[in-house]
Amino acid sequence: MAADYINSGDTIAAISTAIGGSGIGIVRVSGPDALLVGDCVFVSPKGRKKISMQSSHTVHYGYIQDDGKMVDEVLVTVMRSPRSFTTEDTIEINCHGGIYATRRVLETVLRHGARLAEPGEFTRRAFLNGRIDLSQAESVADVIQAKNESALQSSLGQLRGSLGRKVSALREKILYQTAYIESALDDPEHYSLDGYSQKLRIEIEEIKSKVHRLILSADNGRVIKEGIQTVILGKPNAGKSSLLNVLAGEERAIVTDIAGTTRDTLEETVSLGGITLNIIDTAGIRDTEDCIEQIGVDRAKEKAESADLILYMVDSSTKMDENDEHILQILDGKKSIVLLNKTDLQPITNVDDVRHRIQDRFPVIEISAKEETGIDVLEATLKEMFYQGEISFDEEVIITSARQKTELIGAEESLNKVLQSIDLGMPEDFFTVDLMDAYTALGRIIGKDVGEDLVDEIFAQFCMGK
Repeated sequence: MAADYINSGDTIAAISTAIGGSGIGIVRVSGPDALLVGDCVFVSPKGRKKISMQSSHTVHYGYIQDDGKMVDEVLVTVMRSPRSFTTEDTIEINCHGGIYATRRVLETVLRHGARLAEPGEFTRRAFLNGRIDLSQAESVADVIQAKNESALQSSLGQLRGSLGRKVSALREKILYQTAYIESALDDPEHYSLDGYSQKLRIEIEEIKSKVHRLILSADNGRVIKEGIQTVILGKPNAGKSSLLNVLAGEERAIVTDIAGTTRDTLEETVSLGGITLNIIDTAGIRDTEDCIEQIGVDRAKEKAESADLILYMVDSSTKMDENDEHILQILDGKKSIVLLNKTDLQPITNVDDVRHRIQDRFPVIEISAKEETGIDVLEATLKEMFYQGEISFDEEVIITSARQKTELIGAEESLNKVLQSIDLGMPEDFFTVDLMDAYTALGRIIGKDVGEDLVDEIFAQFCMGK
């Protein structure tokens, strides 16, 4: 597929920076005629320089012209094949970043031999031309969409090929064992299978262990990439909206001393110590005859059902009552943290009172949303709860793609079948079928033997110009 694609003949172009007022806009052109397109649209100050005659990885000052009219003052970067992102001849036109100026430069390029690139087509070419594997291609989109430092570092690790190297190493081990079995069956005089099954068991258990660790990392990966779906629950006036405002760093929710101020859910995405929280502030939970407030209470319960995490706000300046008991029932089976709020006031309910009620099922943290204290403890607790402590992105590979996790699960199932065949004393040729199934599943993670429909689906999710 790659060999056919590299000679596709198309030269593509797109704006590779965000559309809007900015200092610089970049129009990227890639393909066999990219340098010739540059000759058609670029004019140097003295009119003597041709882009097609310039060395790779050089920058040239001049103007983009269309029918003899200057479109913009630019810098053009030249990257010759194969030393470019797509491995094709590429130029990047750095123009002024206004919406109209950037579009005029793109229109000029399109009129002189390039066609508009599809979403993700530059990265797709990089993959199909062997510049990057499929896991690296997926990480490009993750880098662009990263919401916090953890997501960025995880994506950059995959972009550098960390997952691809690990998967390739596992595939090499599986392929070696498969080849050995085939060789022994074809040439038993030179390759012995005596005692081989137990040696294979040791090797497969080690491979399976590494695959399983990658599968387990997917929970961390989802949290890193998508954020923790977090619902704040509590009685009216417990400080839920105040907490949201503290975490958001602005007055997102109306805060008053009147119980029941929040009638509907309010959603905000915040970053806390490198962790993204998709927070939903909810109406205070209590028995009420107000039909509008009751709708808010019902919505709060619905949101809690699908939450990854519940932050249960307890007002330390009041006694816990039957409404708290109702909330504790909602918390059953959910990851939850109890926040004992208003510690700046004279306490009526203390930590021991709360722990007695919850029977130590959840961590309890003393905070003051008003004084903004205890937030650091909440941050540390979240990391321990969802990341099992700190993650070192220099050493760990974190799976952030549901597609990759599915393939890993498939590989693990095939490896389990190999172990079952060993336990049943099956002939060695039975092992090779499941070994190759595991080999193939792992290969699909990095783009080996993937169908064009899957490639289309993956790159359709990319932004234009990347």
